[in-house]
Amino acid sequence: MNDEKAERFVVFLFECPRVMPECRMDVFSDLQAALDALRAALGDGGAAGIPATVQRLDDDALLSVIESATTLVRAGESVRMAASGAVAARSTRDAGHGGLAQKRGHRSAVSLIQDLTGTTRADATRQVRIGEALAAAAVQAPTDADPAGDAGVALDAEPAPPPWHAALGAALMAGSITSAQHDAIYRGLGMPPTSADATADDAAVHDAWAIAAAHLLEEATLRTVEELATAARSVRDLLDPEGAQRRFDERFDARSFRTWTDRDGVRRGSFTFDDVGAVGIDTIMGTALRPRRGGPRFVDPDEAARARQLQEDPRTNDQLAYDLMMDIIRAGALADAATVFGTRQAGIRIVVTKAAHDDVLHGQPAVALVEDTGATLPGWLVGARTCDTGTVTVALDPAGNPLDLGREARLFTPKQRIALAIRDGGCRIPGCDRPASYCEAHHIDPFAQGGRTDIDRGVLLCPFHHMNLHHHGWRITREGREDFILHRPGLPPTPLPARIARRYDFGDLGPPPPPPPPPLAPPPPRPRRLVPAG
Repeated sequence: MNDEKAERFVVFLFECPRVMPECRMDVFSDLQAALDALRAALGDGGAAGIPATVQRLDDDALLSVIESATTLVRAGESVRMAASGAVAARSTRDAGHGGLAQKRGHRSAVSLIQDLTGTTRADATRQVRIGEALAAAAVQAPTDADPAGDAGVALDAEPAPPPWHAALGAALMAGSITSAQHDAIYRGLGMPPTSADATADDAAVHDAWAIAAAHLLEEATLRTVEELATAARSVRDLLDPEGAQRRFDERFDARSFRTWTDRDGVRRGSFTFDDVGAVGIDTIMGTALRPRRGGPRFVDPDEAARARQLQEDPRTNDQLAYDLMMDIIRAGALADAATVFGTRQAGIRIVVTKAAHDDVLHGQPAVALVEDTGATLPGWLVGARTCDTGTVTVALDPAGNPLDLGREARLFTPKQRIALAIRDGGCRIPGCDRPASYCEAHHIDPFAQGGRTDIDRGVLLCPFHHMNLHHHGWRITREGREDFILHRPGLPPTPLPARIARRYDFGDLGPPPPPPPPPLAPPPPRPRRLVPAG
């Protein structure tokens, strides 16, 4: 990230809450509009009649009711969280028994919020945490009454930069994201590392976190909350490999396995996994149970037969997982792959850039990505595993696209599948979290109509969305090396960007483009000049 880009982004991000009208939201107008829409759809009957009323609505009206109700929930929740932050500020330890929560008989702001809202302690903690983040940004944001910012600050004084998460708070209050999405990004990125003495490097780190938050905001509408949290943690580790190494070590030290007997005499166990162990167990389970979890349909005959056998097995997935673990324990490290896993042995595939690999070789902190999940692993693992596993080199262009390995074959080759997995990270449909190993390669240009089996004309889709595409007349297009575009009848075209952790790993992401300026108001009509008759 060069200084010019950083400066341009900072100006856009920091000024947005102050001067851009679209950043402001008329909360009460939005609430009133949502209430009016609900009243029109549901009538003025009592709440008890709503379940029966919604059953009689057509599909469009039903979805409109959900959208209007969501507007009410989001607006109300954002106001409640802002107030929770103020409660926390008035209930600090320094306030003693004079704090707001303490005067109401509670030990903390979280306890008071839990009592007022009737939520769980975890929900109350999240409300207070987000409220405190909103308050931190509000302290430095000017108001109409105090245009200079904090009272007593000279008008010509250099304004203090808002915290890196200011854009998250603005998006939450504007209703662009939910509190769960805010929390996923805010907690996933965590606090930027700082030096003992404030330096220019600290400012650069602050800007990098702000840019990451802005990019994750763009991803929020495309990803599930869980995937957004994973992406935020991965981006944090890519930005801060030294901190990532420390967190890896902490989780490794916390690893444990314990067993106990409950009061009914049932023997139970509990794992706390380190990063490598977690990826290993997920890969093992995914390989063995993939046919039961919606894995790809286009497989060789032997694997297809194994899949049918597994789908017809009367055991539950949990029972199958248990029996699999018992087989592995009994068979030990020299287990025959066909006996335990079916047709192939489970293997972890790790994606690491050449720059990160070179850092590992020179003893520098680095981060790699798990192909299926996008989770991060310590770079030293790459060096350790290279000694006893194979590697596949994939060349990428500057935008992260694998170089063309075009084939005339009907199906994508294993090497092409590897390249697609590295580029896409999983199913490209917005909101789908299926990993690459569960996906099928789709030709965006139908093979029967002359389409080529080239990487830049292929895209990973999970079986569900692949069938949806063919059954409902969806299609995917792409201009050159630009984003894939999903076209669905009756809906606007939808971009299908690669997952953000992949894009960060492929190269430094610049700031997102600023939103287009609001349309200019038409000029007032000129007054007509009256000419006296005669």
